[in-house]
Amino acid sequence: MGKYIHFTEEQKQRANEVDLEYFLHQRGETLLPSGREKRLKSDHSITVRGNEWYDHATEKGGLAIDFVQNFYGLSFPDAVTMLLGGESGEVYHCAEKKEEIKKPFILPPQNKDMRRTFAYLIKHRCIDSNVVSFFAKEKLLYESCEKSADGTKEYHNAIFVGLDEEGVARHAHKRGIYTEGMSYKGNIDSSNSCYSFHFCGTSDQLYVFEAPIDMLSFISVHKNSDWKKHSYVSLCGLSEQAMLKQLEINPQINKVVLCLDNDKAGIQACEKFINLLCEQGKIVFRIFPTLKDFNEDLQESINGQPQSYEIKMA
Repeated sequence: MGKYIHFTEEQKQRANEVDLEYFLHQRGETLLPSGREKRLKSDHSITVRGNEWYDHATEKGGLAIDFVQNFYGLSFPDAVTMLLGGESGEVYHCAEKKEEIKKPFILPPQNKDMRRTFAYLIKHRCIDSNVVSFFAKEKLLYESCEKSADGTKEYHNAIFVGLDEEGVARHAHKRGIYTEGMSYKGNIDSSNSCYSFHFCGTSDQLYVFEAPIDMLSFISVHKNSDWKKHSYVSLCGLSEQAMLKQLEINPQINKVVLCLDNDKAGIQACEKFINLLCEQGKIVFRIFPTLKDFNEDLQESINGQPQSYEIKMA
C-alpha cells in the first residue's frame, strides 16, 4: 500500500493548474504543433493545451493530475507530488486562464497561383501530378497566402478543404509547404469535424485515412485504376466523426477500408473503429502501410521499392 499523503484543496488545485506544455518540455518531451494544441512526438494521439490533455485514440482526457497518472503510471499522491515540484524543487508554471471565444469558420485567403503547393506535393511528397491537379480543379485543394501579425511577412500553406452536402466549405486542414524546419499542420479554427477533406464516389467502398497527404499518396499508387468510383475521407486526426458522416450521406457504402497509420495510435483507432462499424453492419477491411504511413511508402516506391498492399478482413 502506498504511503498516505495529505494534500490541501489548494495544493490539489495548484497541481491541476500546471501548464502541461511547460511541464513536458521541462521533462524532456518533444511537442509538435497541432492547431491551437500541441501533440506529443512520443505518442501522436495525445494533445495538450494549457492544463488540459486529450487522448484521441482512447477518447479520454482531463487535467494535469490525471495526465501524469496516465502518462507516467503514477498514483494520485505521486502525481500531485511531481506536479508540485517533488524532491527536485522544480516550480512548474500554471496554465493561463483562457477565455473561449468561438471564432467563425473562415477559409484562409487564396494565393494567386499554386506553384509552391504543386512543387511541395509533387516533388517533395512524390504525389502524382494528375491527382494533385484533380483535387485542385475540384476546389478541394488550394494554396493560401497569409500575412504575419505585423503585415511584414507572407506565409504559404496547402489548404485541404472539406465541403458539406450543399458544396459549402465547412472544414479546412492547413499544411505547411516549407521543406526545412518543422512544418505546421492543423485544422482551421471552428472547422466542423464531420466534413473534413473527402471525395465521394458511387461505389459501395469507403477508404479512411488519418491525413490528406496519406489519402492522396494512396490514390497516387492506384492512379491507373478506376479510383474515382470509390469514396475517400481524411479524418485530419483520429476522430471518427467524418467517417460516420460519409456513411450517413452515402447509404450505398457497406464496405469500409481502414488505412490508418502503422503506429500505436493508428492501430488503437482501428480497433475502436472496427467495433463501431461492425455495430452498423458494415464489412470492414484493413490495409497496413509497409512503413509508418502511405506517403512514406510512396516516397520509398519512387526510390525503387514498389509497394503492393494486401487488403485484410478486420
